[in-house]
Amino acid sequence: MKNVLYFFVTLMALAAMPAQAQDFMYEFGPEFFTTVGQHQTPTKAVDPFSIQIGDANADGHITIADVTLMIDILLGKFATYDTRRWADVNQDGSLTISDVSILIDYLLGGELPHPVKESYDYVWDDQVIPEIHLDVSLAEWNRLLELYDANIYTTQYVMANITFIKEGDTTRVDSVGLRIKGNTSRDRPEGNQYGVPHQTNTNIWRRISYGVNLRKYVDDDAHTISGIRKLHLRSGRIDPSYVREIFSYNLFTRAGIWTAIRDIFCRVWIYIEGDDNEVYLGVYQLLEPIDKRYLKDRKDKFDSSNGYLWKCKSNTSLTNPDGDIWYDDDTDDRHSYTLKTQTEEFDTAKVQLIDFMNKLTNLNDEEFYVWIQQVTDVDLLLHTYAINVAVGSWDDYWNHANNYYMYFSGKGLDDYKFFFIPYDYDSTLGTSTIAGAQNDAGRQDPLNWGLPSNPLIYRIIQFEDFKAIYVKYLLEAVDEQYALMDRESAQARINGWYNRIGPYVSNDTGREMTIEDKPSAFGIHPEYNLMGNDFNNFFNAKALSINKLRETSK
Repeated sequence: MKNVLYFFVTLMALAAMPAQAQDFMYEFGPEFFTTVGQHQTPTKAVDPFSIQIGDANADGHITIADVTLMIDILLGKFATYDTRRWADVNQDGSLTISDVSILIDYLLGGELPHPVKESYDYVWDDQVIPEIHLDVSLAEWNRLLELYDANIYTTQYVMANITFIKEGDTTRVDSVGLRIKGNTSRDRPEGNQYGVPHQTNTNIWRRISYGVNLRKYVDDDAHTISGIRKLHLRSGRIDPSYVREIFSYNLFTRAGIWTAIRDIFCRVWIYIEGDDNEVYLGVYQLLEPIDKRYLKDRKDKFDSSNGYLWKCKSNTSLTNPDGDIWYDDDTDDRHSYTLKTQTEEFDTAKVQLIDFMNKLTNLNDEEFYVWIQQVTDVDLLLHTYAINVAVGSWDDYWNHANNYYMYFSGKGLDDYKFFFIPYDYDSTLGTSTIAGAQNDAGRQDPLNWGLPSNPLIYRIIQFEDFKAIYVKYLLEAVDEQYALMDRESAQARINGWYNRIGPYVSNDTGREMTIEDKPSAFGIHPEYNLMGNDFNNFFNAKALSINKLRETSK
């Protein structure tokens, strides 16, 4: 009887579906469907981390209503990112008729699948807050302190060990590389005086960011965590809310920006040889590094992982061919444009970058319009930048000529695609300062976000068709139906994170011990909040500034 009913319902679903839809997978991404269906959809205020896979309508129960909603989505009904994720029963990244069949089987007495997570899905599993334990010999730790004291921007590694614990599954890797990371948030890991080595059982610790390279000293298969070779442990110490960066990267993902990195919360401990106990540093973020492995993981979308990846920091307006252009030479020297991959081909990569700059700045409007469509996916670029502006990232390319990566997928002067990769979002969601063209990241005009002297986005949106694309994605970001960055859905996600990390924020350093709903201390708009519902709520303010563009989009 079970098999007959299973076959009958599945056959009905297939028969009802248009032929072209039967083979089409609605993958997570920017596609939004507007057909109105009759079945219940979840409210935006649902904590997305509390919903069981299969509970597509988020009502707390898996029933036939979830099956009918899934079929409606396959037939074209609008569904948010969360709804499609909850409906992805086999967790393969897309909603198909297979998910409907699996859920019917479950309702008839079967079991839901529990796919084994590997590699990125294992390490960056946003349903889990892993533990990361670092232990360092006294000699190596003192060497790290000496490196910092000699140059606060040191990028040099010392040897350490790491233990990664996830749901009771423990992976230990010895002899890994450990270094200090960060820019303005850098600080001495311990102690108040330069030149002073580690003090046994010290109580003067700081929550700084670290980079871990598991294959720095030993290059073999054992020196990975489920195949992952590098980790970026971000303290987020300049953000009292604890959520600005993770919210931003999560929003990029929800909007379908596949170039965005993965980011989850984790908990970090450190032990120095000779101390009585390890020190609990508190809640960190575990960020995916932007490196060769990042490119390989997205090879099919980039078309090639062997191109030129550039890290761009400070004075990177893409207009000065005589600027500070160099490659990653494993020194502590800091450059505006740093080639991170294929460094042995630096001369070729530099010629390509300068040619890109010259065309960006010197082509006339007609030539530029043709060229920019040849060398980049304009839709993806504008979608990325719309989200960048929506979260209020002022320390960026357009406004501050800072903080981004770019990737050229080919090696010639014409046969490549240019990709803008979003990066560094801890100073967002209301944290504002006087920089570039603005002093208020919540209320700044999105069409004049930055300076014309940083021309990439400015030149593109001078064309009405490109401007319309940019405005469309801005409006979608704050539109309630898409549940991206309207206040209600944004606060539901933030509350979900707070419910998970709240018990773990207090730590042994005595610093950043509580979650506070305010911008960074250096910001000039302390009135902004994330969890209220007033004029100074960042999501309300941003929606107001973006919705002023609605008339221009008609």
